[in-house]
Amino acid sequence: MDFSKLRSNMVEHQIAARGVRSEAVLNAMRKVPRERFLSGRLREFAYDDAPLPIEAQQTISQPYIVALMTEALALEGGETVLEIGTGSGYAAAVLAEIAGEVYTVERVELLVEQARSRLAALGYKNIHVRHADGTLGWTEHAPYDAIIVAAGGPEVPDTLKKQLKVGGRLVIPIGADPRVQELVRVTRTLDDTFTTEDIADVRFVPLVGKEGWSPEEIPQPVRSGQEGARLADGGLAGAIAESCEPFDSIETADFDALLDRIGDAKVVLLGEATHGTSEFYRMRQRISQELIARKGFRFVAIEGDWPDVARLDHYVRHFEFPPSEWTAFARFPTWMWRNNEVRGFIDWLRDHNADRRPRQRTAIYGLDLYSLYTSISSVLRYLDDVDPDSARVARQRYACLTPWQSDPAAYGHAALTGGFRTCEGEVVRMLADILRKQSDYAAHDGERFLDATQNARLVTDAERYYRIMYYGSRASWNLRDTHMFDTLKSLLAFHGAEAKAIVWAHNSHVGDAAATEMAARGEHNIGRLCREEFGLNVYSIGFGTDSGTVAAASDWDGPMEVKTVRPALHRSYESLCHETGLPRFMLPLRLPASSAIRTGLETPRLERAIGVIYRPETELASHYFEAVLPRQFDEYIWFDKTSAVTPLVTKALKGLPDTYPFGV
Repeated sequence: MDFSKLRSNMVEHQIAARGVRSEAVLNAMRKVPRERFLSGRLREFAYDDAPLPIEAQQTISQPYIVALMTEALALEGGETVLEIGTGSGYAAAVLAEIAGEVYTVERVELLVEQARSRLAALGYKNIHVRHADGTLGWTEHAPYDAIIVAAGGPEVPDTLKKQLKVGGRLVIPIGADPRVQELVRVTRTLDDTFTTEDIADVRFVPLVGKEGWSPEEIPQPVRSGQEGARLADGGLAGAIAESCEPFDSIETADFDALLDRIGDAKVVLLGEATHGTSEFYRMRQRISQELIARKGFRFVAIEGDWPDVARLDHYVRHFEFPPSEWTAFARFPTWMWRNNEVRGFIDWLRDHNADRRPRQRTAIYGLDLYSLYTSISSVLRYLDDVDPDSARVARQRYACLTPWQSDPAAYGHAALTGGFRTCEGEVVRMLADILRKQSDYAAHDGERFLDATQNARLVTDAERYYRIMYYGSRASWNLRDTHMFDTLKSLLAFHGAEAKAIVWAHNSHVGDAAATEMAARGEHNIGRLCREEFGLNVYSIGFGTDSGTVAAASDWDGPMEVKTVRPALHRSYESLCHETGLPRFMLPLRLPASSAIRTGLETPRLERAIGVIYRPETELASHYFEAVLPRQFDEYIWFDKTSAVTPLVTKALKGLPDTYPFGV
């Protein structure tokens, strides 16, 4: 087996492709042979994108996480570094390729001896291993330029903070739940002053010690003797089968009972367990059609970018002013909205609106904020029409972001590292100017003013998002979902007090975050914010599947593939639904047929989430989280076997009118 080639591919596809840019870190990852830190039977998996088990029930970290944490230390070479949690010794070797001296502490004696042996065999002279309580650091060699902790604690140990030099960085996973953490970077700015930045959501083994978790606080895995407690699952699956509402097909499903349960809800949230499953899209379409036709819902808001969805809205509402010149959903992941399933709904909505007066037509809007530069273009085009003087000012202010047009993530990295000033002031002032002139601008056309205002607000939020998303932390997630929720509220206000909205987004956005492990990481979502704002006037519907195919990529910005979805993991809600033996059903959760079902489902279980990336080889780590289903959703719709969406191809779009939203 050519480990050197595997190592090179790992660095290119798993690390550099995800945004790690430090050449020192990338070179270190290329040099250290990860296979030498694993037992013989696991060496063939050394360069898989996953953590792997080692002795003493510990793990060797996922290579990407090692690189991410090392880059966060901002090492330039020659520093003195303290590592807490030696484990296999792999991360210490990566650090030693950059730093001058590495001091590493491990509480498990067996791991200490093995790490010393491996590191010595590889010729590392600048790594010093100690058997001790890592939460207390290694005072003899303090202060350190950098400290890295490879286990999750309830908070940052004070002792470690005091062992930092002024200007030094400490990277550590912390969280109130031993199983879920937020990776943070602590910088010592003065003797007794520290700043903290969120970096990423992670899962590490617990940090055990005097200033970490005590052994009694660590959740214990289920042992074989406890399996008897799970024998009730078969009975629970049977109870679900008896009380759910099976249906033969999406086209013939009867929605009368579902609409009764939805009642007078102001907002209906329709989820999806993946971004590339045909059945989820088509079922949302059918439910939305019923809500629009029978309950008078005024608009659909989707997890798509505002200017792209504006083209759809122009088409479905037969607007007279010309659409924007760009092609909708032309950037990755194009298949998420640019597919035959969505096309069917858009054509239905246009036909539905055809014989209605303009103000009675059902609209469609985008909630997301990735379209930074398309939104800038929209604002400028609008101001050119209604206020040329303000358009000139806007061009000057937005010019701050021009150098980063092709890669807004690079703007975030430059602002984060201090290599470039932020553009926050300019974009905030521009939004304020537009809002200040609302009475003048809105007189031209209320719909166009709404579009311009939302695009300006998107630029403001997107600028901040790209500054904080570089490491993918909870702060960027919360900003994105807050933006989507604020957009939803603005749309409800625009359409009037009686307006009702349908939202299409992933389960992870529309289910109540408070009922999942997201809450332990300090994350919220649209579902939680809607519940806080509208209470029982929200009805949230989640979707799930066991197996089949899905449209997804292997890496961000990679090509779409039709991938096979693995059967659901044991101890998951999906596995439980599969045990019913039913191909498809609707399951009420707010008012279940029996209290026994709700009680049985209240036990936390795994739940699967596939976005635009699907990595079945690391499915548990990449695509499962813990949740309490009846608190997360009011209803759950099950498809046992599903199929991938069908993306639109250019050939199929040729010859269509210029107003057609997907263009060519």
